[in-house]
Amino acid sequence: MSKRKQDTGDKIVKGDVPGDDDSGEDEDFDVLDVDFEWFDPQPEFDFHGIKTLLQQLFDVDAQLFDLSGLTDLILAQPTLGSTVKVDGNETDAYAFLSVVNLQEHKDKPFVNKIVQYITSKAKSKSELAPLAELLSQTTIPPIGLIFTERLINVPAEVVPPMYTMLVEEIDWAVQDGEPYNFSHYLILSKTYTEVASKLDAEDDRPKKKTKGTGGSFQTMYFHPEDEVLHRHALCHGGFDYSTEQDDGHSDSKRAFQELGIKPQGHAMLIASDKFKDAVQQVAEYLKPS
Repeated sequence: MSKRKQDTGDKIVKGDVPGDDDSGEDEDFDVLDVDFEWFDPQPEFDFHGIKTLLQQLFDVDAQLFDLSGLTDLILAQPTLGSTVKVDGNETDAYAFLSVVNLQEHKDKPFVNKIVQYITSKAKSKSELAPLAELLSQTTIPPIGLIFTERLINVPAEVVPPMYTMLVEEIDWAVQDGEPYNFSHYLILSKTYTEVASKLDAEDDRPKKKTKGTGGSFQTMYFHPEDEVLHRHALCHGGFDYSTEQDDGHSDSKRAFQELGIKPQGHAMLIASDKFKDAVQQVAEYLKPS
C-alpha cells in the first residue's frame, strides 16, 4: 500500500532518550531531533508494532485478551487510524491510534471479552456508571472504542495529528456509508500513582506525599492529553487491573529514586457531539512551543 499520510512538514518533534555517557548521573540525557511520519496501519508491516503497543496499553491484564485478533481487526481498517514512525514505512510503529465499532464487532469473541472486561470495571466504579449503563444494554450502541498508545519516550506532540486525522477519516467513512457513525467514543488509557517503595521499608527518610491529600499519592497521567479529554467526557475514571502482582512489582517500575509506581487502567466516555471540540482542545494544549 502506498503512503497516504506524511510527516507534518514544518514541525520537528524532539524526543528525549537516555544518554550514553558514563557519568552515572540519572539526569543526563541526549536530546535527538526526530522527524516523525504518520502512516495508515498496514498489515504487512505493523502487526508486531501495534500488538506490542496494545500489550503496553493493557499492562498486566494484556494476557487476558486475544491481542493478535484485535491487532488483525485494527489492520483490517487501513484507512482508519494512524501509526507514527521514524525510520520509514517498513519499521515498527512508535505510536498508533485506531477505533473499533463495538456494535459492529460485538459478536467477535475477542471484542466481546474486552466489552465484558470494561463493563465489569465500570460497574465497580460509581464515576463510570454512565459507561456501565451503555455497555449493559441489550444491544450495545455504536460506540467507537479508541485504542492509542506510544512508546515511553515519544513526545505527546505526535498525538494531535492522529486524533485530527481520525476525525476526518470518520467523516469520510460515514459519507461512504461505512459503519462509523458513532454515538459515543470510549477511550482506554492508563494512569499511575507513586507508591512507597518496599525496598525502602526500613529506611528512616520521610516519604514523598502529596499536599492536601492526607498522605495519599496523586494520580498521574501517562498520556497528558487525558486531562483535556476529561473536560468533554460524560464520565471518566480509573480502575485496578485484574491481574494481581507481588509486592515488588511497583519497585520494578520505579520512576523516581524513592518511589515505585502503580499503574491503573483508565476509561473516558465522550458523546459524539463533543468529540471534535475535545480533539481541537487537545491540539491546542499540545501545540509545539
